[in-house]
Amino acid sequence: MDAAAIRRALSQPWKHGEAVDLRGIHLRERLDLSGLALCGVDFSGAVFEAGLDARNARFDGLAWFKDVRFCAEATFAGASFLNDARFDAAAFKAQAGFSGGEFRGVAGFRRARFGGAAAFDNVTCYGNADFADAQFDGAASFHGAEFLGGFWGADTMLPAGADFDETQVHGRLWLRGARRGNIALAEKDFSLVFGYTWA
Repeated sequence: MDAAAIRRALSQPWKHGEAVDLRGIHLRERLDLSGLALCGVDFSGAVFEAGLDARNARFDGLAWFKDVRFCAEATFAGASFLNDARFDAAAFKAQAGFSGGEFRGVAGFRRARFGGAAAFDNVTCYGNADFADAQFDGAASFHGAEFLGGFWGADTMLPAGADFDETQVHGRLWLRGARRGNIALAEKDFSLVFGYTWA
């Protein structure tokens, strides 16, 4: 299936309980989903050799990118995820952009690997944001983000300059084993925390 066929398949109206099964696809051309309203999709295990552009897209159904490999820039800036967004164990080999995104379900990035710069600035997460055991090798920004359903960061590895200025966490903040460079990531690194912190 080529990029144009994927766009057509995902542009159909969303139906509850249904998702397009694109598990394990290997796409050599860049996939452009920018600005589209998309139905549910399962991309688990897929490889995007030329990356993906989903700027300002709206994922109406589930959006599963578990174990996906992005070999070039992947941008979801301004995208809205109306159900669970699962990027568990995803590998971002280049830049990853989620700036200004909105997650209404789970924002799952457990065990994700970010090889380039990762931008989560000004995101809003209404459900649980799970970055447990994620690794950030490049610059990381969470500037101005709001995590209204808590932030799971146990064993997360971040660069020393990771930006949490003006970042708010409502609910539980789990930081046990998290590192920001050579020191422990701590509650004081966040601007405002409303709730219980486990560190």
